[in-house]
Amino acid sequence: MALYAITVEVDEELHAEIQEADLAALRLAVEATLRELHPAPATIAIFLTTDEEVRALNAHYRGVDAPTDVLSFAAQEEQPGAPALALALPEELAAEMERYLGDLVIAHPYSARQAAHYGNSVTAELQLLAVHGVLHLLGYDHQDAAAEDAMWAQQERVLAQFGHDALARRTYDN
Repeated sequence: MALYAITVEVDEELHAEIQEADLAALRLAVEATLRELHPAPATIAIFLTTDEEVRALNAHYRGVDAPTDVLSFAAQEEQPGAPALALALPEELAAEMERYLGDLVIAHPYSARQAAHYGNSVTAELQLLAVHGVLHLLGYDHQDAAAEDAMWAQQERVLAQFGHDALARRTYDN
């Protein structure tokens, strides 16, 4: 069994727009991030979908009724107010759940527009978003300046492997 299991699913509306090379680049970026920061076996699912789908997820889970580029849903994240469940799971299922880090949902049209706005390729943009999303799954955040500096430094280190380190510290307009 491979150390990292990374699946990428594409919304059927987007199949004609997405290049196989971009899907491979996404997997490489996720693997590079995990190799750098999470040497244990891990499973991650990536979903490339529409702006509308991401807007609906953003509204439902974050209370922000607007599209965004990437959303991260950590599998091991505790939900506030939810009771802790002590389930007796079969050993194999428990091991599978232990290695499952979570899901990344990327709005491909939004990402393509963002790439054009910042003057980089869609591939580079997707790799940035994949690295950013995986860092969130691993517990990184950018809620304050110190946390942002730590997260941006990790992004920069991983993206440098692909020649995209300059993307890691860009300032967003929105």
